[in-house]
Amino acid sequence: MLTIYRCFINIFFPLIVIIIFLRVIFNKEDKLRFKEKLFFSSFNIVKKFRRKLIWFHVASIGELKSIIPLIKKLKEDNNFDFLITTVTVSSAQLFNKEFSLQDNITHRFFPIDKPSLIKKFLEGWKPNLTIFVDSEIWPNFLFEIKKRKIPLILLNARITKKTFQRWNLFPTLAKSVFNNFDLCLASSNESKKYLKKMNTNKIKYFGNLKLTAESKIKDLNVENIKIINTQKTWCAVSTHEGEDIFCLKTHLEIRKNFEDIVTIIIPRHINRVVKIKSECKKMNLKSQILSEGELIKRGKEIIIINSYGVMSKYLNICKSVFIGKSLIKKLEPVGGQNPIEAAKLGCKIYHGPYVNNFKEIYELLNQYKISEKINEVSELSHKLTTDLMGSKKINNEKIIFINNLGKKILNDTYKELSEILYQ
Repeated sequence: MLTIYRCFINIFFPLIVIIIFLRVIFNKEDKLRFKEKLFFSSFNIVKKFRRKLIWFHVASIGELKSIIPLIKKLKEDNNFDFLITTVTVSSAQLFNKEFSLQDNITHRFFPIDKPSLIKKFLEGWKPNLTIFVDSEIWPNFLFEIKKRKIPLILLNARITKKTFQRWNLFPTLAKSVFNNFDLCLASSNESKKYLKKMNTNKIKYFGNLKLTAESKIKDLNVENIKIINTQKTWCAVSTHEGEDIFCLKTHLEIRKNFEDIVTIIIPRHINRVVKIKSECKKMNLKSQILSEGELIKRGKEIIIINSYGVMSKYLNICKSVFIGKSLIKKLEPVGGQNPIEAAKLGCKIYHGPYVNNFKEIYELLNQYKISEKINEVSELSHKLTTDLMGSKKINNEKIIFINNLGKKILNDTYKELSEILYQ
């Protein structure tokens, strides 16, 4: 099976090149750096060979956020250089925000899993430790890293039931692939269970590393803060199609008690803002599409956010929040968006029944009454009405609990990596 996979990569590599070039045209790849994925002549290797090199590979922005605290903690030792590889443009942009001024932390785009590229990549960078994050499993890379006897870790390993069933179609291949890892730190007990079923080597579980992510509070425009603070306001974030209507119906129910209610909707994909506004019009709701830097207009009931990376600004003010991708039955296997940022900002979180993506985190938050499952408009509207009758006082004890849990996971992970790094 591995031979078939390698043949597939080699045969279809020209097609992969064409696809990436097309993605450049549609602004889905970095126009200057996309060649880092395809050609070893563009690897731009700048290893200084003065310290041990730790190589982290993550797919996208969420996984990169999860390892930022760990990188900063490892950096305190001043004994390491870091290479961070990612796949997406957004993750490269986040790297630039966080680390562009650090001379011992380098970013590159992850090359295609093609044997000839892999060998050149590893020969040039010569990492002392390789850490793949979440569910990034690239067989050719893993076997070549193992062949060179470079310590290899799967960090915050995420193996869902669906992922396991897919791997289990090829049990011999699965065992040989996952046996390349010297250590797997699972992101959940479920992942730990499935890793054991694939006869993976040393497995440990400290908790989901995403709980260590830093919460950076961003402030809204002063005028917008004034408007929000003088009205009853709640927030619906990461909504998918269908959930927006659910939230608009919830708004109508709450309005029976509060005439000045304002609902802020932050859709998962902002290309849907016009459609959401159209739904508002059908329900005779006064709405506004709000882009970055614009002021909220008085008299608007529904504010539809038309920009990325601003969610924390609203979570910091609207202390009751519904988190989407949790009400849609067809998305059940991949349901749920990350609730950690909202929890760290002291929000009361509501979600639907489908949260498999963050199942154990939601179970933890539900246990400590930080989050709560809802199924119907009447449930959500009743709970939000109760919240809005009270003050916006933050429950600091719950914030402290979440932050302390994150610190413990970070410290346990750091200790485990240190034992390998200082061998």
